[in-house]
Amino acid sequence: MEFKGKTALVTGGGTGIGRTVASAFAERGAGVVLLGRRREPLEEAAADIRSRWGVPARVFAGVDVADGGAVDRVFAELEAAGEGVDYIINNAGVSGPVRCFVSTPLGEFRDAVAIHLTGSFWCAVRGLPSIRKGGKIITISTFFTEERPLEQRPYRFRSPYTAAQGAKNRLAEALSWELADRGIASIATNPGPVHSDRIYKTVYPKAALEFLRAAGFEGVDPAGVAGAGAELLPLLGESDGTVRDGIAAASGRLGIGEDVLTRMLEKISTIAEKVQSNTSRMIQDGQFLTQAQVAETVLCICGDGISAILNGRVVPGDRVSYPVRAHVGAAAPPVPPQRFGTVLVTADAVDGAGASLAEHLAGHVSGNGGRAVCAVSGSASADIRDRLAGSVGAEAVDLADEGAVDALLGRASGGGRIQAAVHITGGPPERPLSETGRDEWDALVARLVTTPATIAQRALEAQVHGGGADPRLYRDARGAVLIVGPGLPVGKKTAGAQRARAEVFRGALRPFTATVNQELSEVLGSRARVFTVLPGTVSGAEPDDSRVAAALDFAVSDDAPSSPVVTFCVDESR
Repeated sequence: MEFKGKTALVTGGGTGIGRTVASAFAERGAGVVLLGRRREPLEEAAADIRSRWGVPARVFAGVDVADGGAVDRVFAELEAAGEGVDYIINNAGVSGPVRCFVSTPLGEFRDAVAIHLTGSFWCAVRGLPSIRKGGKIITISTFFTEERPLEQRPYRFRSPYTAAQGAKNRLAEALSWELADRGIASIATNPGPVHSDRIYKTVYPKAALEFLRAAGFEGVDPAGVAGAGAELLPLLGESDGTVRDGIAAASGRLGIGEDVLTRMLEKISTIAEKVQSNTSRMIQDGQFLTQAQVAETVLCICGDGISAILNGRVVPGDRVSYPVRAHVGAAAPPVPPQRFGTVLVTADAVDGAGASLAEHLAGHVSGNGGRAVCAVSGSASADIRDRLAGSVGAEAVDLADEGAVDALLGRASGGGRIQAAVHITGGPPERPLSETGRDEWDALVARLVTTPATIAQRALEAQVHGGGADPRLYRDARGAVLIVGPGLPVGKKTAGAQRARAEVFRGALRPFTATVNQELSEVLGSRARVFTVLPGTVSGAEPDDSRVAAALDFAVSDDAPSSPVVTFCVDESR
């Protein structure tokens, strides 16, 4: 009964891992607060906990953790009742879109990031007034995106998931710096593959379908494959009679032969099983974890002794031996001076240093025979907008809006072709994240995560027209996108907390970039690439704009498509 008298708040607490974690806390004496979207499973879980363990179990239904107002209401009600919590378990999540990035609806991209990243952030920060001293914030993340030296773990077809999970791991680290003085620990756990219906019935089958959609299947175009998949996926695991009837009905609706649909379903099943088998072979004992084992991990790291040791860490790292090539390097490989065509340079809410970089890159392009078309976010300060309008003719554009970005790309191309697009995100957050309001956080995520994704996808579409609808068009096609992410803090004495804040968003861009490029190279057979540049050094040295220009030279060179390194820390020598 080590948790007797404590209270654990669990998001996504009605089903799966969340319900198992809540039950494990209750078994050891803790009361629980369960958050989730659907009332029925939450009430069922709470009733089971009360009857089995005799502890309080409170339910807040209709709570989507991406909805700031819904989370606000939960904690406001707890505060009004004088009820505190000792543990916040950030567990809620969704599969999100399982699609090639070039075809992923950007609204679905933003929604997945909002649930996984913003939901975890706001449940932690809004919950701070309710957390008692000695409390713990535990973030359940994924073994994908966790970093080893110089490499990332691409998770094809899951680009918003990898971006959000990479940021979540780094967010847990950043909060540990900021909350130590309050006596609150922040720890993330990457349990590795876990037995769950989400993997078996959703992620693996949808990934298998996406392989077929990206290539077409037996004369069926990608749109037809996607439509067939919506009919076929619910038939997986059903009886032979149900499958036959379902295929016959789908054939009539779609106009695709029953024999083709039968083979498509068999292929989807085969690929899904292969993905699962390949993952199992990368684990020493070949076993996915049970949900009870994940719960045991969470309770273990909530213990006062262990949490003091692990505060600010991501544990256990992962259980998967996943061999990958290096994806992160220092300066881009040197190439001869490049001749440029039309290059779009966009700058978000940048400061003076970001404006100088935009001017430097525009001058570099025009100085090497090219045409630089520049735009600046409307959210930039009036001084920055005026400066860039005067120096490089930048127009003000809502860079977060895909329609506005498409229109910008159309004007920039002038009916021709864009050779490359460069997007400058602006610097990292300056205030402690634990003191950041919801609106300010949403603006940070838009600027540093979802807007770079929007620019990248729409620029690729402008370079490979129609490739989003028909990914087969990407085969052997060229294109280049360079995202210049937030730099590390500058100064002789930069604090760990400052670097950790920057790394939250750098930690989103690294796995995102690795995932997108794996799809482009290995699934689509494309020579198009998305590169990320992360300026600055851990020693606090000033970044060098010429090194970003050198990375742009490399991005448009013939060497770029064969490079395993896709993220360049251009100012580092390590």
